[in-house]
Amino acid sequence: MREIDIARARAETPGVQNVLHFNNAGAGLMPQPVLDALTTHLQLEANIGGYEAAAATLAQRENTYESIARLLNAKPEEIALVENATVAWQMAFHAMIKAFKPGDKILTVEAEYATNFISYLQAKRDHGLEIVVVPSDETGSVDLAALESMIDNQVKLISMTHIPTNGGLVNPAAAVGAVAKKAGVLYLLDACQSVGQVPVDVAEIGCDALSVTGRKYLRGPRGTGFLYMREDLANRLEPPFLDLHAAKWTGAESYEVRPGAKRFENWEFYVAGVVGLGVAVDYALNFGMDAIHARLSGLADKLRDQLDAIAGVRVTDIGREKAGIVTFVKNGIDPLSIKESLSHQKINVSVSGSSSTLLDMDKRGLAQVVRSSVHYYNDETEIARFCAAVEAL
Repeated sequence: MREIDIARARAETPGVQNVLHFNNAGAGLMPQPVLDALTTHLQLEANIGGYEAAAATLAQRENTYESIARLLNAKPEEIALVENATVAWQMAFHAMIKAFKPGDKILTVEAEYATNFISYLQAKRDHGLEIVVVPSDETGSVDLAALESMIDNQVKLISMTHIPTNGGLVNPAAAVGAVAKKAGVLYLLDACQSVGQVPVDVAEIGCDALSVTGRKYLRGPRGTGFLYMREDLANRLEPPFLDLHAAKWTGAESYEVRPGAKRFENWEFYVAGVVGLGVAVDYALNFGMDAIHARLSGLADKLRDQLDAIAGVRVTDIGREKAGIVTFVKNGIDPLSIKESLSHQKINVSVSGSSSTLLDMDKRGLAQVVRSSVHYYNDETEIARFCAAVEAL
């Protein structure tokens, strides 16, 4: 495995000259090639027109499908390009539950994201579905033995966040996939925080569908995302809504849904963003996901260790395997005040509140945590500066 060229990564990331950016779980700093692709296309739209610019960059947009497929070990026909991870997840979820009956069960996890859980509750109200939360084990990961024991004939879907928003945890996605496959139930994985920071192989994981954003660890433009859906499943499911891109109007009383995952797209989309997203994926592939993961994990471990050494600071991460998201609290200072104080020093972090991961945060007695999230272009000097700033608060 080759190592990350840190000097190159930082030289090609203009933002590191302006800020210490530990908010990659919010939005990663775009590298220069992505910025160039984005602005070049927008300039082309201004010069020759939006439709004409889209036609001129068709090959680049098709490359985005190919690149994402390589990233995930999938087929281009299994990729849908959408506005964000939420749209990707919602399209898959609501298509999946169309055939469910009252009393059918959805299994999910304690550290599930709010948007997803709100959709479960909506499905419970509107369709009579039962939402069952699988407990966590002693490390905070989903308890695989409990998951397997909760499978019965009424379980129709396992839906889980791979890397939760509020700190550290990497859920065992492939092990959950094995349970789902053995039980013959659908498996939907929210990979919003994982794709771009850990290797994600959909064949190895065994998920039926997976949702991703472009703006976080892939370092792509905001307003981009994509859905992976296994080809045979995509061809069986009808999206919750259709337009003239997703389906063809064949007669006064008929329409025909297009094949493959593109049926989950719509006609209007962010063309410049799609071009930029393809460049971002290629940029990650060029560095190599194994190398990115190793670099990220090493930096996150160093950050946890150095924060742990600060008096009054408590790292709140959970999980047997941990990601590049590092969360903490400091005695006597609320997380929002920490974020504001750091921002005055041009240090970017975010605050994760209990409303984002209610079950997990409430269980652990946490109202808010500071979320500091590293990427491979960050370095050890930034970690030392960050920890010194936290200690001085």
